[in-house]
Amino acid sequence: MRVAIVGASGAVGQEFLRVLDERNFPIDELLLFGSQRSAGRKYTFRGKEIEVKLLQHNDDFRGVDIAFTSAGGGTSKEFAETITKHGAVMIDNSSAFRMDEDVPLVVPECNAEDALNRPRGIIANPNCTTIMMVVALQALENLSHIKRVHVASYQAASGAGAAAMAELYEQYRQVLAGEKPTVEKFAYQLAFNVIPQIDVFCDNGYTKEEMKMYNETKKIMHTDCEVSAMCVRVPSLRCHSESVWAETERPVSVEEFQQAVREGKGLQLEDNPSSRSYPMPLFHEGCDDVFVGRVRKDLANPNGITFWLVSDQIKKGAALNAVQIAEYLISVGNI
Repeated sequence: MRVAIVGASGAVGQEFLRVLDERNFPIDELLLFGSQRSAGRKYTFRGKEIEVKLLQHNDDFRGVDIAFTSAGGGTSKEFAETITKHGAVMIDNSSAFRMDEDVPLVVPECNAEDALNRPRGIIANPNCTTIMMVVALQALENLSHIKRVHVASYQAASGAGAAAMAELYEQYRQVLAGEKPTVEKFAYQLAFNVIPQIDVFCDNGYTKEEMKMYNETKKIMHTDCEVSAMCVRVPSLRCHSESVWAETERPVSVEEFQQAVREGKGLQLEDNPSSRSYPMPLFHEGCDDVFVGRVRKDLANPNGITFWLVSDQIKKGAALNAVQIAEYLISVGNI
């Protein structure tokens, strides 16, 4: 098994190295690719030092079975043909191909089989906020069809990359030292603040991030469920959180949904209000699963249920989800 990582020096690229090692993913040879800036860097994987090669339009991907790409949508579009032309399966973490009809958009807990039909050799990894939500929604959908969802996300600095995390650290230091904070990665100072905008605004008043949740949920779950999202950047470092209100065709009890979460794939229930037990970003960095708590009936809707989610968006929201797609393909002999 020859595996490549494109964008190896970025936050998700580094997470790929950790996840592949953690899960003992079958690799005979690992190739790392990057930009002019990162080419030549060396990383150790399973005791072997690997140098990052410059990503170029050549035959470097000949013989590669799986290529995990996380170098931005522009790079993915430019190099997709180069990466796939010799038969490599490209599992892409950017937004470049997510809504293309001939590219499957996959969360293994929901629609793993979609990955088998990939006419262009490309499988898209969804947006991190969508991934964590649909893993939980799938458990609810198994009980009763979901008609509509309202969701508010509380997204950590890490969603904007490693440099954004570093900027948040620096902003806190600067503010506490009485200095003017550096603002480069966000529209405003994030330290001691929340910013109700992630990505650019669309004509309908929603941001691109919010529209991703609307469109991607429909594609992944093959559903007519309507989704309305409000995405907010918060001054935590890593792990996104979401508050979800879902309306189902029939009333679903708290106990039913809690049991579905306990039995669901990729989910853990952390829900005991009497002991103040509920998921928080502080405690779930580096975890594989989506954590669910604060499950309760929606007081404004007899068919509604509401709950709180936390998940590590660099891990499950990016690298792990992509690796799980590859694991599924291997398990069914499709690579």
